[in-house]
Amino acid sequence: IYWRPDGTVTHWNDGAERLFGWSAGEALGRRLADLIAADPVSPAAVRAFDSPRAESRFAAASSEARTREGHALLCRWTYAVLRDDRGDAHEIAAIVDDTSDQRRRERTVHGRYQMLLQLVDNARSFIFVKDIAGRYVFANRAYAQAQPVEKHVVELIGRHDREALFPGIAEALEAKEREVMAGGRVMQFEEALQTVNGLLHYFTVKFPLHDERGQPIGLGGIVTEITSLRRAEAERAALQEEIIAAQQAALRELSTPLIPLADGVVAMPLVGTIDTGRAEQIMETLLSGISSQGAHTAILDITGVRAVDTHVADALTRTARAAQLLGTRVVLTGVRPEVAQTLVTLGVDLSGITTLSTLQSGIAHAMRHARR
Repeated sequence: IYWRPDGTVTHWNDGAERLFGWSAGEALGRRLADLIAADPVSPAAVRAFDSPRAESRFAAASSEARTREGHALLCRWTYAVLRDDRGDAHEIAAIVDDTSDQRRRERTVHGRYQMLLQLVDNARSFIFVKDIAGRYVFANRAYAQAQPVEKHVVELIGRHDREALFPGIAEALEAKEREVMAGGRVMQFEEALQTVNGLLHYFTVKFPLHDERGQPIGLGGIVTEITSLRRAEAERAALQEEIIAAQQAALRELSTPLIPLADGVVAMPLVGTIDTGRAEQIMETLLSGISSQGAHTAILDITGVRAVDTHVADALTRTARAAQLLGTRVVLTGVRPEVAQTLVTLGVDLSGITTLSTLQSGIAHAMRHARR
């Protein structure tokens, strides 16, 4: 049943009709007190209910009421006050139970308990409740089955973790639960626990439980194993690293191509920026190509190199010296006026290295020597 603070009924379902005898058409728009001869939630109780809607909290009240035929009932109202954006109460929503018949009340409570039990027992997550002393008062089937030695749920009730789990695990869990109780709020975190089945990962939600007066009475927990998820993520990360490494290797090969121009003549056009990693790749590719092709002349073309500084100059000269040790003549092409000035300013030793302004002139130079 829903009604406004002034008592006007705004929602009346089939259950309300069965309990009080009024149909929805007869009840909507009328004052609740006129229908059931009771005002179950007082204005003071409405003002006192100050729980945000998102928390889904309830309060409870009991009152006498009457049916359409005048029969007396004793009802329990489990209600929430719904507020608008300004915080003003605009409706009271209640679940109403007839508590006049004790046996019927017990059947209702038992039926709801069975529904709740089936709900949590069919959950794959571990769900449990502990009292303020850390003893289990409830656990679902999945949690009992996940114990080091599979148990019936009843074997957990009244016990501490120290009696069911390995000491190291129990101490870690209890320390975290003390933190939850001390903070008085919901905590979400991941745990990695070493078990007989190896290292298992869990996503855990733990929260303090309170009575109607707000006093702490225990702790609830919902724990979901995410080991397979974490392993899959690790495998994806490893695969991604392999793909990135392969891509980088492919890019390095593309960025340091070795082109055979003629018998005994190879050329390597360089483009972009030369860092430490690429400098090593240039030297490795060039020396490997010289060896495999028996090259007597190697052309290093730096026309596409963005800037020539000390680092680049050192990389080029080291590569040229290494090639010379293999008996290969090195020709450096693409030496623009500003590059020549930089090399002179840096005092780079280019003795034994032929330098030319363009790749075309370098190829022509190499071909002349090849014909001799």
